[in-house]
Amino acid sequence: MTDIELPFRATTAEACAWLALQTGTPWTLAAMIDNGLTPYVWLDYDAAFADMFGDANGGYAAPIFFEGDTARLAAGSADVLITITKDVYKIVTRLPPPGFRRELHELRFLKKELERLVARLKREAEPAPAVKAAVAKESQAGISREQVVIAFGGMVRINLEQALDGAAGVFGDDGARVKGSARKSKKQALWNPVTLALGLNDLYRVPMSQLKRAFGAHEFLFDWNGQWNQTLALLGK
Repeated sequence: MTDIELPFRATTAEACAWLALQTGTPWTLAAMIDNGLTPYVWLDYDAAFADMFGDANGGYAAPIFFEGDTARLAAGSADVLITITKDVYKIVTRLPPPGFRRELHELRFLKKELERLVARLKREAEPAPAVKAAVAKESQAGISREQVVIAFGGMVRINLEQALDGAAGVFGDDGARVKGSARKSKKQALWNPVTLALGLNDLYRVPMSQLKRAFGAHEFLFDWNGQWNQTLALLGK
């Protein structure tokens, strides 16, 4: 089968065709969203929303990540409705009702995110011994404070950096902090991202779709995907 050249921003049809070629199974818009991919639409500059565009006089690609907006797309909506997005500076912005409407053909998916998804799916399809080795590795280590902030900091309204330094380890007792990892310094502590993500969902109502997307978007979380997906399956999420 002839390989498909994936553009920097792929249409839904291009993304589905490329994923089908890489995985050997058919793909749909709903399947891509369910697997944590973020759709984007190009917003042309609008003086009525100048603060959103900043210096981007020509416009910018706005992400569709709010669970209500992505769920609508996955359910087969006839168009795109964006009620919450990020401005050009990547700050979460709630749009005035009813939000921005766009045509379905305007949806785009980033090449780098599609490639990350395929890499993750291939890792998850590895033989059982490799998975067990990864789980064993995960149980002994964690991610750094800086990585926690990169992956999850933009999802909560609390000062996550300050919370990580707290004696309660974010969620009480040692919380998501790996026991014994902070003996020398709190800043050198390691964190279990699976425990942390579940706590953010439970206590701070961070949408599960955003958390799932984080595990597929950051390379330092790739090795935790097995434990993350297994935990979600056990919890029925």
